Amino acid sequence: MKEVVLGSTGIQVVQNGFGALPIQRVSMEVAVNILRKAYEGRMRFFDTARAYSDSEEKLGEALQVYSRESYFIATKTMATTPDEFWKQLQQSLTLLKTDYIDIYQFHCATQVYKPQDGTGMYECMLEAKKQGKIKHIGITTHQLQVALDAVDSKLYETIQFPFSYLSSDKELALVQKSQKANMGFIAMKGLAGGLINQSKPAMAYMCQFDNVLPIWGIQKESELDEWLSYMQNTPVLNDEMKAFIEKEKEELSGDFCRDVVIVCLVQ
Repeated sequence: MKEVVLGSTGIQVVQNGFGALPIQRVSMEVAVNILRKAYEGRMRFFDTARAYSDSEEKLGEALQVYSRESYFIATKTMATTPDEFWKQLQQSLTLLKTDYIDIYQFHCATQVYKPQDGTGMYECMLEAKKQGKIKHIGITTHQLQVALDAVDSKLYETIQFPFSYLSSDKELALVQKSQKANMGFIAMKGLAGGLINQSKPAMAYMCQFDNVLPIWGIQKESELDEWLSYMQNTPVLNDEMKAFIEKEKEELSGDFCRDVVIVCLVQ
């Protein structure tokens, strides 16, 4: 499996990331075993969030046995005030058992924080970076316009956004736009929230992009084994796979559009 570089961050990892939201649903022992197996299987990028209950704590416990320079952690804050920002950042550092976070992201952003916008939030990111507590500044969102604005702002080093083979041309354009801006693209919901039930075509689709790092939500060891199997036997987007994906898109596009509408209404 090839490696990708996350834009201007310079972070280079195998194109197979670990999404740590689901491990909050399992015990500490199970989570630690899964996370260490992921590391031993060459996964090196782990994405979590302060909002994912004890996910950060489980990551910290699992990864502390490895050299800190050998893996990358991305976590997120939903803070909307500077005081809450610093509180959450310190909580994340403590639970992750680390002195720094590789990518610190504004979580589920509904606006693009900028310098001197009156919130002080982007200034917090800059100060945290100056202090060495974070290495890179990122943003995550489910809203396409916010994502596009973030890329245009040139203030963020990574964007995290839902992306799968069910995504529309608009989302594909976002991927291309981020690449032109030298902005790392972290793909969440690569299985389209469960609509896609086969991992092989999902992985094959992602592997055609040189700037996309998918993070797969993993809760069970059996799920991890499936993703790790692609480290050596990486699926290829051949004609047969393309035909399967096109058929899936035709059959599932209605359900996918319905779920996107529901997500937008909820938010």
